[in-house]
Amino acid sequence: MKIDTLLSARWILPVEPEGVVFEQHAIAIHNGRIEAVLPREEAEQRYQADHVEHFEQHVLMPGLINLHGHAAMTLMRGLADDLPLMEWLQQHIWPAEQQWVGKEFVYDGSLHACAEMLRGGTTCFNDMYFFPEETVRAVDQAGMRACVGLIMIDFPTPWAQTPEEYLSKGIALHDQLRGNSLIRTAFAPHAPYTVSDEPLQRIATYAEELDIPVHMHVHETAHEVGESHQQSGKRPLQRLDELGLLNPHLLAVHMTRLNQEEILRLAEAGVHVVHCPESNLKLASGFCPVHELSRAGVNLCLGTDGAASNNDLDMFSEMRTTALLGKAVAGDASALPAEDVLRMATINGARALGLEQEIGSLEAGKSADIIAVDLGTLESQPVYHPVSQLVYTAGREQVTDVWVAGRQLLKERELTTIDPNAVLERAADWQQRLVPLD
Repeated sequence: MKIDTLLSARWILPVEPEGVVFEQHAIAIHNGRIEAVLPREEAEQRYQADHVEHFEQHVLMPGLINLHGHAAMTLMRGLADDLPLMEWLQQHIWPAEQQWVGKEFVYDGSLHACAEMLRGGTTCFNDMYFFPEETVRAVDQAGMRACVGLIMIDFPTPWAQTPEEYLSKGIALHDQLRGNSLIRTAFAPHAPYTVSDEPLQRIATYAEELDIPVHMHVHETAHEVGESHQQSGKRPLQRLDELGLLNPHLLAVHMTRLNQEEILRLAEAGVHVVHCPESNLKLASGFCPVHELSRAGVNLCLGTDGAASNNDLDMFSEMRTTALLGKAVAGDASALPAEDVLRMATINGARALGLEQEIGSLEAGKSADIIAVDLGTLESQPVYHPVSQLVYTAGREQVTDVWVAGRQLLKERELTTIDPNAVLERAADWQQRLVPLD
């Protein structure tokens, strides 16, 4: 059988079926999709490929899925560090956004983020920011996969003035992207404390009608939860539940302040929780009870948050921090084993986006979203358990090659669709503009 590409490797980690690692296997790819994952010798006999690559010391695995970020904020990396969340937002980030955020800023920042994520093995990301049409333009140029947030916030910004305008612009973009195989949309109300009841109710209704996710910061800090209780007598999750938002459409980000009753309610409602450990640590927001959520049956995913509060878009680092922090918080060294954490960064994220039949694992029929990770380096040897090595040892700099829908976007560490020098020039230009606000 004639196919486009045949990739063979020392190890192939399909993620599904769970707990399986194939040795000396190959992946057959045709028309952007996986034809088969099979032993190397059998693949070479069965297929005639236009393009053949051997990765003798690599793992081939699904591309990582970053379930929460603000791509354009890559241009604010390091702008206002070492501050509490609300001071960071109100005194630094929001003023900078009011002055500078526009189409050019969002496109340049999003393209920069795409370049960084691709070089780190992330093939799909879930975004929340203003001018989402510019994020779409950057993602399209990069050739990667994304779920772009249809932002909603009560107060005026450079993108929209009223909740009605946010909603109408968002739905128009959603309609424009119908049929796009790589870019999806999600409603993205910023947080319970920045979006009032009426817009949230409308979002709940539209999300059900359009069958798309609702991506939202929830229970990020003790201040958020305490202020909500003081103002309304309700914790934010209770309010969202009453507004009809606690259901399988909701991607609840951060979730550092949860009681046992809320954990059980999240599991019952089918809510997806997006854990951003390094951003939570840097802003001292608290600890998401990941192990307890996992035991309750909640689908757990991973995100980096934006580079303004992290300060990188490194999913390998997030996996390692998730595993280590989760063990410390649970007081249990067996909590959050490497296999579970890797699933959080792949198939669980796909499931949250409703894309589990398309991405998140290496299975016949799925899109060929694949990364190659070099475990032959001195720092990664010897390899007893490839999955443990990926979570506890490997770094994003060991990602050598990346494919999205069978198209190679990173080849031997070189981007094929983005000019890194042009990205760096734009970043330097924006730095000169933003410096006075620091």
